[in-house]
Amino acid sequence: MNRTEVNITIKKPHPRQLQFINSPAKRKVIRAGRRSGKTIGVSIYAVQSFLRGERVLYGAPTQDQVDAFWHECKLALQPLTDAGIFYKNETLRIIELPHSKQRLRAKTCWNADTLRGDYASLLILDEFQLMNEDTWGVVGAPMLMDNNGNAIFIYTPPSLQSRSVTKANDPQHAAKLFKKAAADTTGRWQAFHFSTYDNPYIDKAVIDDLANDMSSIAYRMEIMAEDIDEAPGALWKRANIEKYRVDKSPELKRIVVAIDPSGSDKTTSDEAGVLVAGIDKNGDGYILEDLSGIYSPNAWAHRAISAYYEWDADRIVAEKNYGGDMVETVIRNMSPEVSYKDVTASRGKYLRAEPIAAFYERGKVHHVGRYNKLEDEMCLWLPGDKSPNRMDALVWALTDLMAQSKGNFVLR
Repeated sequence: MNRTEVNITIKKPHPRQLQFINSPAKRKVIRAGRRSGKTIGVSIYAVQSFLRGERVLYGAPTQDQVDAFWHECKLALQPLTDAGIFYKNETLRIIELPHSKQRLRAKTCWNADTLRGDYASLLILDEFQLMNEDTWGVVGAPMLMDNNGNAIFIYTPPSLQSRSVTKANDPQHAAKLFKKAAADTTGRWQAFHFSTYDNPYIDKAVIDDLANDMSSIAYRMEIMAEDIDEAPGALWKRANIEKYRVDKSPELKRIVVAIDPSGSDKTTSDEAGVLVAGIDKNGDGYILEDLSGIYSPNAWAHRAISAYYEWDADRIVAEKNYGGDMVETVIRNMSPEVSYKDVTASRGKYLRAEPIAAFYERGKVHHVGRYNKLEDEMCLWLPGDKSPNRMDALVWALTDLMAQSKGNFVLR
């Protein structure tokens, strides 16, 4: 059977999708809002490229994203796979022309290792902001070298609430790639930006209703697709953090390990804040290590106790609002001899954080090295937003070291 004897139907792209589909650039960076049609747009482009004989590889960090892309592609190509012209492997998410390099594949990937073992003439990395940077730099770029292939990067600027799931060392790496593409004058790179409102198939009233449930920053980032690295009105400013950053700390008088436990005992919950800080003879504070992550209670307790001994710390301080005496119990069961103090959030988060932010403004706090995730929380958090655990641990640590306290940690 001749391939031309089978009719297939490819969805008609909306105007903003058409812009990147028709672009001749070899490197396309797409910054788009949630439900803006970016994944459907690249599925249309992927099918068109595959039918031209290309080898297409699509990668995304979540199975849901891969499934959405795969559904669109296999639906468009179903007449050809049903007719036996192309072979389809549902398990491996592959459609290919047997005995040729012509293939379309969708797979989960989030770092260099998960992308290895394949090659492509068109590489599509979706939800790129959630991938580790090495996905492209170590594996993605080299796999395109032999055939001078093309690449598409798709991302939605991640709000503070969605950043805990990223595998990136620098949560801003996709935004930096977008800037690179936007600044390119050679035509090799091109940047595309569209919001959720640019999808003509979604009722704008529905988007407006969704926006009512989001913070203003989350709305700007995830709906309007704006790259924001500092929230207007945030307590901390990146300029202050950068200005007083140091490569190493002086001799320190005291060191503490601070814990802000997550709100759940499940390992799939939000992050637990675990942070090491110290103070020198002049009263300056130093952020020494951020060990925060998604931990079970036993895991964050073990991490904090290990840091206590590694840094020869003077105390572990832990917020007890969620777990009550559970926090101290877990710590004591593992290491009864550690110096421990629990702290209670008796005032609002903003009031507790404000004096610590003031120390930063006065140049009294120094980050020893870079802590991208912590600094994102500090510079993107606004009162009323979901509690960020890394920032909370920082506030507890520096309050114990630098701010006056009385009784069970009530700030004066």
